[in-house]
Amino acid sequence: MSEGKLPPHIAQALAGAGGLADSANRPWSGRDLGPEGETVHQYGSDDGKTDESYRRALEELNSGTGTEADVVAALAGVRVFVPIVAEVADTGNGADGLVTDKESDMAMVSLKAPDGRKALPVFSSVQFLQAWHPGARPVAVAAARAALSAAAEDAQLMVIDPGAPQTFVVRRPAAWSLAQQKEWTPSYLDDEVRQAVALAAEGLPAVHSVQIRPGSGVASLLSDGRRVDGGGPGPELRLIVGLIPGLDEADVKAVVGELQNRLAANREFVDRVDSLEVKLATAG
Repeated sequence: MSEGKLPPHIAQALAGAGGLADSANRPWSGRDLGPEGETVHQYGSDDGKTDESYRRALEELNSGTGTEADVVAALAGVRVFVPIVAEVADTGNGADGLVTDKESDMAMVSLKAPDGRKALPVFSSVQFLQAWHPGARPVAVAAARAALSAAAEDAQLMVIDPGAPQTFVVRRPAAWSLAQQKEWTPSYLDDEVRQAVALAAEGLPAVHSVQIRPGSGVASLLSDGRRVDGGGPGPELRLIVGLIPGLDEADVKAVVGELQNRLAANREFVDRVDSLEVKLATAG
């Protein structure tokens, strides 16, 4: 796992999730650990199927009556499954000469996104998880706790149901909001992002306008080839930068570079935007 420093709010939430509580975040203090006082599993009566509210949010996204923010909001209240696999740490020869596992551990599975970022696979149902990795053990957790696990593993994305008919990617700002159990607003609809962009463009005489739009990576494809407006891995935000006429290539590179540097220095912008693309336009 990367040793990179986590954002303070994520680190604080992770610190509060361990030590004094179990994996379901229920405090140990005052609990009866005898057979009468303890259940085996937080989701002991779970049928392993996709939660109805999440399934409905996906249907509304696909029909155009819902948004990707609605899907993330639905996830905030559902159970998901994180795949855990056995990982052999050491091997040796047994008395019969066969190779045996001397040490083994259970490890979370991670993926690599097309842009190289680490992603945590999460599943809405046992069926989807087993189809993806038959040897993985499904561990049921609240989606918010899965988002905390993604942060702990330095994963920038949560990928819901990879390999299923519909895969939905929860990008970094949405995952952080989910972990904090806060409402998430996509960056292309976020007034704070719009204000940060306007502030960054101030004092740049070559820039006459700047607009924000959904990026080319917001949309995703269903298994039947349909395109839906949400669930893609990025780029999430598109900046349309209007430039004055007559700039040469060096001038354009300089002004775009300065705009990007100003945005990168704005912590609010960085926290709220997962990935960015820039499109240039020239005033007629």
